[in-house]
Amino acid sequence: MYIRKIQGPHAVTLPDGTTLTRSDLPSPNTSRWVASRKAAVVHAVDGGLMSAEEAIRTYALSEEELESWRSAVLQFGEKALKTTALQKFRQ
Repeated sequence: MYIRKIQGPHAVTLPDGTTLTRSDLPSPNTSRWVASRKAAVVHAVDGGLMSAEEAIRTYALSEEELESWRSAVLQFGEKALKTTALQKFRQ
């Protein structure tokens, strides 16, 4: 069995005490982005599990998209990532 060697940590502890590992991240083939998947990517980038460039490359995101997710979580929390809440938090 071949184990792929990765750069950086394999797991990080988030501010709320939970542990986030690379196996907790969404699949690179994800096409339907729900709030929990967006939050996992944001926490991985902010926690140092992966770089922003790696997240953009892995998930085919734009820099603006990832940055909008990060700012929404920073300002309003994970609930701001829900599509139905966009209008409420953007005002």
